[in-house]
Amino acid sequence: MKRFLVFPLCSIFFVFVFCSLLTGCKHKDLYKLTDKYVDSLYTEYESYGLMGGETELTPDGKYQVHPIGRLVNVKIMAVVDDSVYEKLRDDLASHYKNDKKVYDVYISKVGTIMIDCRNRE
Repeated sequence: MKRFLVFPLCSIFFVFVFCSLLTGCKHKDLYKLTDKYVDSLYTEYESYGLMGGETELTPDGKYQVHPIGRLVNVKIMAVVDDSVYEKLRDDLASHYKNDKKVYDVYISKVGTIMIDCRNRE
């Protein structure tokens, strides 16, 4: 009888762990792009200048990333409401919360998300 209870409990546990791992990597491609630009501001470039650097899309085409000066602009490539941008801002802020290179993550007045890497010293 115990054997019949162990299998369903183990199955539920593994499904829970698998789902947790998937949601933790929800923006993996976006983080890879934004990390590249944030890191390059501290290794290769002082600034991307007024015209900015190269605009890139994530492989799935959901997000556009464009550096300008010491800011990294993130745009969702679909028509979405403000709550989707707020959720993405929260996810990016959480991703960069312990990164000393990022001063702030906010929604700009034009509606896109900005990752602020300006020196505040």
